[in-house]
Amino acid sequence: MPHKRIIIKVGTNVLTHKDGLLDLTTMSHLVDQIVAIKQAGIEVVLVSSGAVGAGRSIYAASKSLSKVVQKQVFSAIGQVRLMQWYMNLFSNYGLFCAQVLATKEDFRDRQHYLNMQNCLLGLLRDNLVPIVNENDVVSIHELMFTDNDELASLLAAMINADSLLILSSVDGVFDGDPSDESSQLITEISSKDNQIEAVVLPTTSAFGRGGMSTKIRMAKKAASMGIQVIIANGKRQNILQNIIAGDYIGTTFPAETPVSNVKKWMAYNKTAALAKIVVNEGAVQKLTSRAKIVSLLPVGILSIEGTFEKGDLVQIVNEQQQSIGLGLVQYDASTAKAYIGQKEKKALIHYDYLFVG
Repeated sequence: MPHKRIIIKVGTNVLTHKDGLLDLTTMSHLVDQIVAIKQAGIEVVLVSSGAVGAGRSIYAASKSLSKVVQKQVFSAIGQVRLMQWYMNLFSNYGLFCAQVLATKEDFRDRQHYLNMQNCLLGLLRDNLVPIVNENDVVSIHELMFTDNDELASLLAAMINADSLLILSSVDGVFDGDPSDESSQLITEISSKDNQIEAVVLPTTSAFGRGGMSTKIRMAKKAASMGIQVIIANGKRQNILQNIIAGDYIGTTFPAETPVSNVKKWMAYNKTAALAKIVVNEGAVQKLTSRAKIVSLLPVGILSIEGTFEKGDLVQIVNEQQQSIGLGLVQYDASTAKAYIGQKEKKALIHYDYLFVG
């Protein structure tokens, strides 16, 4: 498929040596490739790990500090060094890069989300290279991304990227341990494949938080939103140009039919839902049917848990409390409760603002 706007996520194990220190040769080659892609007229947002490795390479944190605080110190120092290197490397080509640090809260709040979206689109419009990373210095557990794969997937949905390229330290998804010669590379995975996680080892990388299981989960979600995802080996020479040319080694998650921007936001923000709408089996069948797109009407509602105002995000569940989807409500909870079970009442959630999945 043609590439017009892409997210490139590069992992810690790609940007660092085995000892965890920054690999400047790989980093320089990455920048060379990104510049070539931009010169071909493709917009690029880079999601880069490596801040902790950069900090570790220039500073010895006190051993009296906890591991969490040590990581925060390494990240705070390393993020500056990491951006210095990127700035110097891109400046060789007359390009500017821009740092964007994010926490999960920036994606949960709709206004924050739109502000970040406008910022990134503005940077791309001015031909800058946005370099995004999680703000490890201030992130607490509740506001942490699973890893930068999740962050990259969120950004791809936010800016309507055509493709998300996840650069790992292996060639893609294998049907076993990648270090085992008998394991085979899986070249294509559908976003609807519910069995693939069972054949992938639940391991994490040496210095990163995530692993292949997280990559697959985020790749499937992005693909279901209409974004092509490719997992490939970031250490391979010219891997990015090869991907753009369509001649590469890796695992591809083909894009499904694109959904609207607001549905993309909802799809990644289940935890931001302020209340639950419990619906009956008839409503479940209609909402999940692919034959016809429908809105959520009061007649299909059994109960409402929590409170909400017009425009709030709510979760839709069945009688067993299993999630059916999310939606933005058209009126408040008190009105909705008065309408429960009634016919000929205005839809609580219009299908344009309903995400099922």
